[in-house]
Amino acid sequence: MVYFRSRFCILNLLPVILTSCDHVRKSLRPLSITLFRYRTDHPRKLPENWGTKRLQRYKLHYIRKMSDPKIEILLQPFRTAVKEQGDLVRSLKENKAPELDIKKAVNELKARKKILEDKEIELAPPEVGFDRARMEDLLKRRFFFDQSFAIYGGVTGQFDFGPMGCAMKNNLLNLWRSHFILEEQMLEVDCTILTPEYVLKASGHVDRFADLMVKDLKNGECFRLDHLIKAHLEKLTTEKGVTPQQIAEYEDIIVKLDGCSKDEMNALLRKFDIKSPNTGNDLSEALEFNLMFSTSIGPTGNLKGFLRPETAQGIFVNFKRLLQFNQGRLPFAAAQIGNAFRNEISPRTGLIRVREFTMAEIEHFVDPRCKDHPKFASVQNMQLTLYSACNQMNGESPTVLTIGDAVQKGIVANQTLGYFMVRIHQFLVTIGVNPDKLRFRQHMSNEMAHYATDCWDAEIKVSYGWVECVGCADRSCYDLMQHTKATGVKLNAEGQLKESKTVQVTELQPQMALIGKSFKKDAKEITRVLKELDEDNIALVEKELEGKGNYSLTVDGKDFTLTKEMIKISRAEKTVHVEEIIPAVIEPSFGIGRIMYAIWEHSFRTREGDEMRTYFALPPVIAPLKCSVLPLSSHPDFAPLVATLSQDLTKHEVSHRVDDSSGSIGRRYTRTDEIAIPFGITVDFDSLKEPQSVTLRERDSMEQIRVPLDQVASLVGDLSRSKCTWEGAKCCYPKFEQQETTKAANNFCVSKAIDVCPCPKKAPVKCLFKCGLKPHRSKWPMGRTGNRAGLPQLGFVGRWMEP
Repeated sequence: MVYFRSRFCILNLLPVILTSCDHVRKSLRPLSITLFRYRTDHPRKLPENWGTKRLQRYKLHYIRKMSDPKIEILLQPFRTAVKEQGDLVRSLKENKAPELDIKKAVNELKARKKILEDKEIELAPPEVGFDRARMEDLLKRRFFFDQSFAIYGGVTGQFDFGPMGCAMKNNLLNLWRSHFILEEQMLEVDCTILTPEYVLKASGHVDRFADLMVKDLKNGECFRLDHLIKAHLEKLTTEKGVTPQQIAEYEDIIVKLDGCSKDEMNALLRKFDIKSPNTGNDLSEALEFNLMFSTSIGPTGNLKGFLRPETAQGIFVNFKRLLQFNQGRLPFAAAQIGNAFRNEISPRTGLIRVREFTMAEIEHFVDPRCKDHPKFASVQNMQLTLYSACNQMNGESPTVLTIGDAVQKGIVANQTLGYFMVRIHQFLVTIGVNPDKLRFRQHMSNEMAHYATDCWDAEIKVSYGWVECVGCADRSCYDLMQHTKATGVKLNAEGQLKESKTVQVTELQPQMALIGKSFKKDAKEITRVLKELDEDNIALVEKELEGKGNYSLTVDGKDFTLTKEMIKISRAEKTVHVEEIIPAVIEPSFGIGRIMYAIWEHSFRTREGDEMRTYFALPPVIAPLKCSVLPLSSHPDFAPLVATLSQDLTKHEVSHRVDDSSGSIGRRYTRTDEIAIPFGITVDFDSLKEPQSVTLRERDSMEQIRVPLDQVASLVGDLSRSKCTWEGAKCCYPKFEQQETTKAANNFCVSKAIDVCPCPKKAPVKCLFKCGLKPHRSKWPMGRTGNRAGLPQLGFVGRWMEP
């Protein structure tokens, strides 16, 4: 049997093949004359379910042809149910109904929303040709990432990035720095991961991150208690024989679960005799479980700490230093990239939910009296897909609005928040997120943090559904106020007044000499506390001094009695042009792992006509490597050219990989496509001739152009940095079809073989089989793509194999 390694040569031979003997046609039948599919060096075994995707595509074609009105008709009853419940919630809130009634209505609204979303996903057409298992297999086979400690069986929720994943992550973060930190002139910090307990106590994480858990007494499996009770009661409401009174009781308990104490949860556990849902075993009493990883700082273990659950707190506690660095002016932004840790109960869905993850967070500090942004006019006409809280409560689909209209209508709270939403959208699209699968969803009032003014999540649609990848929240002044209360250090700024005003100033001046003489070593701490008293406390001190003649001050658990002589209180009028304000914070927060997974899904491709060839169409700007260098064969004359190319690419800061392995050029192209290398440079025999040139291949289109050797490195650098496009490069350089060396040899060999053929019919291909002119393969010189090319080449590049 004859197998051909060049599809172009097969097409050239078609007229000759069709006029040749029968056994030639029969031998070529496995190649499928209609498709001209060719075999590679090492045939791959097709999976048992090969071909089923073709049937799926016919079904998908039918689904995609379904008109939207039909789908909307199916969804309309679900939308109406959500809208009715949303109107009821609004009515209850306006009429100030009992909190229990509002909670019941909100829970019912959530349930109806979930049913609507599930139906929308069910009716939405699935992705053509997308296979998550194949994509994840490629990611792990090429070591983009894999489960941590895999040789020990792995640890759930922990993953290691391999060379390609690490390079892609670094490229993404470098682009993030350029897009946000450089363009917006932000201040970047890198704060410690180990955080003392008192810092996270002030921020609310110690209390807010604690959940009640129960354990299976036999196998130790853990369950979150409120979820377990809710699931059990919901199951009871569906059982036969349940009375309306019981259903009402179960619903009341479900509504009140969020506010139940530990003892109340234990009582419910015993009352309904709840067992392990997996084994039916008895469960332990409720245990407090904090989602933060706890540790101790220092050898004594006296200072309790945690691995940070977010990077933001490091910026907040350094606010005063950052404000000084910015010369005391608002607004300004600080940014930080680093790892955060959350001890998830049941991590799943790959990189979507993990215990250790990289975050990139921005804290933009702004005057709370005016949250306008100076650059908002430049983005106000940008259209975004917005899924507002009203849309959700009314059961409506997301709407497309310009951000200017959204801010003007009050859908988005302020210009600064809207500006960052646009910048987030631009960044995500640049790194490869499909804009048709990107939306901004607003938090509803029942899910928004009590201190937040407005909050939008950038959600990306993947095979798991809509996944929150970036949060953009207006956190108001909450964090700085909490740390100010905990430390007594004023974390505020000065805001410029439109008009100067006269104010009454009260000042307390400790008399250092008398305090030092009376209290010795404690004098310094007493003085510090006195200076930090606000006006209300100063008034209280003055009142006690006038009434009692002394004032009792407590410092570090010790009581000190201060006399009138030790404290001097003065009042005066002062004209001020500024006032102290606590800045509000706009916080965009990026989950890097989730974004990377979404990009992989959106860029996963299958070659048309060859379902076995898959690759990632990553944008060049974040591709792990920008270029591959592929010598056509192991010919010694190629080595100096490859070395020169590698040096030039390094000088132009183009990451690249030289693949001089023995595989065919086609197989090496496939390998580089699988690791998302966007451009490939091939050194062939024409590169040895003057003027020296190489072929440059583009991954997605597989088109090739011929580029001078001394220009290709700079061209690839410009292409990888998006300074020019592939279409522009094709206009500047000739398209490559075939080597000049191979083309000339082919034309010569066909005529020469016909001349020497003794067969009267002059049928060269027939003669190769019957006339005894088959040359010895060891005497064939190497030609293009590593195939044999010689005298009776007959316009094709081929090789002999046994049937």
